[in-house]
Amino acid sequence: HVQLVESGGGSVQAGGSLRLSCAASGYTYSSACMGWFRQAPGKEREGVAGIGRYGGTRYADSVKGRFTVSRDNAKNTLYLQLNSLKPDDTAMYYCARGRNGWFASWTDFDYWGQGTQVTVS
Repeated sequence: HVQLVESGGGSVQAGGSLRLSCAASGYTYSSACMGWFRQAPGKEREGVAGIGRYGGTRYADSVKGRFTVSRDNAKNTLYLQLNSLKPDDTAMYYCARGRNGWFASWTDFDYWGQGTQVTVS
């Protein structure tokens, strides 16, 4: 069965950096697009960054230029590099598997991990 396990979250000061990882298993990782989402307390979950099976990327406007999504198909792992962090970036971050090789909408994802917390002070 599909499993997604995030790691790398933590507490940092504003301006700092973190690197999140998501280990995927239970399916052909290289065939699906992948995404990072976040949810802050009292807010809806939002798409942050996505990467297609061939490496194309897409970002939410709020993180463009600060976050970088990447994938290592040999390791079945998804990454999110978070730079220039702001207090507004504080949230639980989730990785997700896309239904196809690319995504037209942030709703085109079907499996989710348990999340990793990022806190920026």
